[in-house]
Amino acid sequence: MSLIAEDLLLLLLDDDSGALVQQSFVKEALAGAVLAELAVADAVEMEERTVLGFGAQPHVVPAKGASVDDPLLADALAVVAQKPRTAQALLGPLGKDLRERLTDRLVERGILRREEGRVLGLFPRTTWPTVDSAHEDEVRRTVRAVLLDGAEPDERTAALVGLLHAIDRAHKTIGATGSEGRAVKKRAKAVAEGEVASAAVRRAVEAINTAVITAVVASSSAAAASS
Repeated sequence: MSLIAEDLLLLLLDDDSGALVQQSFVKEALAGAVLAELAVADAVEMEERTVLGFGAQPHVVPAKGASVDDPLLADALAVVAQKPRTAQALLGPLGKDLRERLTDRLVERGILRREEGRVLGLFPRTTWPTVDSAHEDEVRRTVRAVLLDGAEPDERTAALVGLLHAIDRAHKTIGATGSEGRAVKKRAKAVAEGEVASAAVRRAVEAINTAVITAVVASSSAAAASS
C-alpha cells in the first residue's frame, strides 16, 4: 500500500516537468503525512503534557507496543520515541531528507523517474517526471469524489484531504475554481474536521493539521514582516 506521504507528494509534483507545483510548506506537509500515517496505524497517540508558560498541550508519543513494518515509518516512529513532542515540534525532525526518501521509493516502483538538469545552464536541479500515472490518477479520482461528489472518505483519504486543506491545495488538486473552488475549500475543511476517524486518530490528525497550518501562518507572517 502506498503511504499517505507518497500520495501527497505525487499530487504536489507536476506530471510532465517533474517539478513541485509549489515550493512552500512541502516539507511540513510531508512530515505531517507521515505522522498521520502513524496515527491511522494506531502507532502513536496524543498525551497531554504541561509546557511551562503554555499550559497543557497534546504531545505525540508511541502507542504501547507499537510497531510498523515499513522502514520509513519505522524510522519516523523511532524519532517520535526519542521524547514526547508536539506535532509541530516533530515536523522538522520528521521532514529531514523525507522528500528525497519518498521520491527514491516512487522511482523504485516505476512511478517516477529521476532527471538531473541545470537551470540557465548553471544551477543543478533534480526533477521527477511521472512514468506511470495510474496510481496518482486513482488517488486524484478518490479525492475528487470526496470533495466534489460528497463521497465519504476513509481515514487515510480524510488525512490526505486534511493536509491538502492545511496548505490550501485541495481545490487546486482537482482543478476547481470560482464558486466550485470555494465549495471545495469548504468541503475540505469539513472533511479535515469531520467524524470519519476514531476519536484517537481524529485527535492526532487534528493536531497534525493544526501544526502544518501554524507553520504556514508563521512563515507567511515572517515573510510579510520582512518585506
